[in-house]
Amino acid sequence: MVMGNYNKIIEKISKASGLKQEEIERRVEAKRAKLSGLISKDGALQVVAAELGINFENEKFKLDELLPGMRKVNVIGKIISIFPVRSFEKNGKGGKVANFTIADETSNMKVVLWDTHHIDLIERGKVKEGSVVEIINANMRENEIHLGSFSEFKPSTEIIENVNTTKIIKQKKIFDFKPNESIGVRAFIVQSFEPRFFNVCSQCKKKVTPEGENFLCAEHGVVAPEKRALINVVLDDGTETIRAVLFHENIPKIGITALEDVSLLTQQRENLLGKEMVFSGNVRTNKFFNTQELIIDEVNEVNLNDLISSLENVA
Repeated sequence: MVMGNYNKIIEKISKASGLKQEEIERRVEAKRAKLSGLISKDGALQVVAAELGINFENEKFKLDELLPGMRKVNVIGKIISIFPVRSFEKNGKGGKVANFTIADETSNMKVVLWDTHHIDLIERGKVKEGSVVEIINANMRENEIHLGSFSEFKPSTEIIENVNTTKIIKQKKIFDFKPNESIGVRAFIVQSFEPRFFNVCSQCKKKVTPEGENFLCAEHGVVAPEKRALINVVLDDGTETIRAVLFHENIPKIGITALEDVSLLTQQRENLLGKEMVFSGNVRTNKFFNTQELIIDEVNEVNLNDLISSLENVA
């Protein structure tokens, strides 16, 4: 949870109810205690707001004010990226889903469309990258905005010039990881696996498939391949463990430089065990194992000054 977002909602509830912020905080903690801590602070805050008869149906939120579990969300944002529309089949019926990212001056967030009428606006080019759109009556699922058939999705005449496109990374414990989050975590490497190799297109860097003596790229045809590697490690931060994946450019950052020198690689892998570092990346569900895994985007050494400061703040 981002405390800035949480505190903003506290302020909104305080103004709407006339209660002091301290009293709302007390009710949140009382609600959590009653449920033996099984509900998050975000969730407890939503319950407290509902008990006070407060809803935000007619209010437009900034993206950094949205919290998991919110319903009937209204926002305006500029589309900064659109992903291809995907088709699927469920219970014998076909459907479509579309994903894109919107941004305002405060933050950016993924949006998921399930209604074919909404998706049609993208397919016909009525909304595209750079379009400002209005979303009404959507729901928050984890850290994504989801629109169903009762939601509204339409172009907006509002002008948004300066948007926050910085990737939002939350510092979290592994125990609290959720799929599709961008997170940062300080953790120990407790296990490593042999590197795996694959080939990519030298132009677009996408995976290529062998075809006879050649390698075929879906976009560029027959290409001269580049050999790449990935390594799986297991991270432990004291709350839980998670399997993580490092791709070619990030492997040296953990101290692995001898990918094809067996004896040196063995030594470097042994040196990894127990190493504490700061990892950031995206959490996804591994469909083969049906478990969460972390796709690592960045690796950094632990900054002792930052660590000391954080411990002092806790104290």
